[in-house]
Amino acid sequence: MTYRERLADWAVIRLLPNFQRVVLARFRSRADADGHAIRLRQLIPNTKIIVLFDPQLERPNRLDPPSSSS
Repeated sequence: MTYRERLADWAVIRLLPNFQRVVLARFRSRADADGHAIRLRQLIPNTKIIVLFDPQLERPNRLDPPSSSS
């Protein structure tokens, strides 16, 4: 993950059925994310779009096997 990607903590999310979600865009400020979400709601009125604070921390890949500590 690049330094630039770490700076974009505000995400515009489209909620899908079965608790799935799609990140539509990321922003550095909440005001920018809110403005983008408002415009998307106007363009796609029958979808659920939210703004979420989502810090991109260094997370291990869930598919990687656990490391052995021997």
